[in-house]
Amino acid sequence: MLSRGVVVLFAVACGTAVANVYFAQPLLVTMGHDLAMSPALVGSVVTLTHVGYGLGLFLLVPLGDVTDRKRLVVAQLLLLVAALTVVAAAPTAATLLVGMAATGLLAVVTQTLVAFAASLAPAAARGRVVGAVTSGVVTGILLARTVSGLVADLAGWRSVYLLSASLTALLALVLHRVLPRHGGTPPTPLRYGQLLRSTITLFARERLLRLRALFALLVFAAFSTLWSSVALPLSEAPYFLSHSAIGALGLIGVAGALAASVAGRLNDRGLSGRTTGVALALLTASWVPLAFTRSSLWALCVGVVLLDLAVQAVHVTNQTLIHALHPDAGSRLIGGYMVFYSVGSATGALAATSLYTVAGWGAVCALGAAFSCLGLLLWAFTRRGVPAPATGTAPPGTAHGR
Repeated sequence: MLSRGVVVLFAVACGTAVANVYFAQPLLVTMGHDLAMSPALVGSVVTLTHVGYGLGLFLLVPLGDVTDRKRLVVAQLLLLVAALTVVAAAPTAATLLVGMAATGLLAVVTQTLVAFAASLAPAAARGRVVGAVTSGVVTGILLARTVSGLVADLAGWRSVYLLSASLTALLALVLHRVLPRHGGTPPTPLRYGQLLRSTITLFARERLLRLRALFALLVFAAFSTLWSSVALPLSEAPYFLSHSAIGALGLIGVAGALAASVAGRLNDRGLSGRTTGVALALLTASWVPLAFTRSSLWALCVGVVLLDLAVQAVHVTNQTLIHALHPDAGSRLIGGYMVFYSVGSATGALAATSLYTVAGWGAVCALGAAFSCLGLLLWAFTRRGVPAPATGTAPPGTAHGR
């Protein structure tokens, strides 16, 4: 059984790593001025970071199934330190872009850590452990913008990445000393090409995996619809909030981290289906108060809490269920699943910012509600068709009885 201290360490490491993907968002203008970048080039900073992250999910995370996860985690963290140092010291725009792409690629150590924690946890407590570790991921995502804005105001944008590199190096040392040498399942004897192909095979054979990946795509499209565009109405009349004030909204969103832990415990009690349905209903309902953002900050806060609670409850449920399908293929399952998370996040961000320009905040809320309703309808039509996976280990690529 994992000790509470080790679970907390997993959560801190996950939050620290994933935050690197989001640090740049409030710093883009400053970066552009410092390195004489055009607006289009500045926008590619975030794009390349997310492209790198998406590639890492498919190319790097599955390695956790064929190698020593402890060694893989430490190696990725040390390489991430190097990438962050390149970003912090970047003399030109080209160097910055290369460093940001590498940062995104290596930040997927977050998902390697999630799979590692799930493999170490006993089946009866897996949901609780995954929920606790995911709390760290949620906190890292939501606080990244706030922290980077405050640190940059105090010491410049480069200090954000220097500080992160230092903390990441410290975590690599601590994890090297604390983590067990082997995970809960032995490495799979597959070559790299076979490993990647087996990830696709798992999706082809496991209906539950495909279903939970679709839930991830829809709920994170809704999540990204809000968080990629909410700064726009808040920076306009009647609020005219500062970047720091808008960034503080992430502190309210951290309430979603609480759902990650609660949802994990509910999954351990066999309530995954009910948890998913209730969460998707809350996600849909959250867009009602969010629609009143322009007239009430209290309504915005209520909507943010409801949305983050719902998204994280579904996310933890998804990860707990899919890891139980094939514990010996946990890294491939979570890496492949997270690709759908990335697609949903990118879709929501692109659609929301484009829609706000032409139709305003009401249309953005309608879009988020549409993603949420689709998720709820998907759950309603499939909730009796896919039983929960068995807790025992099955060979990777083989289907459980349905």
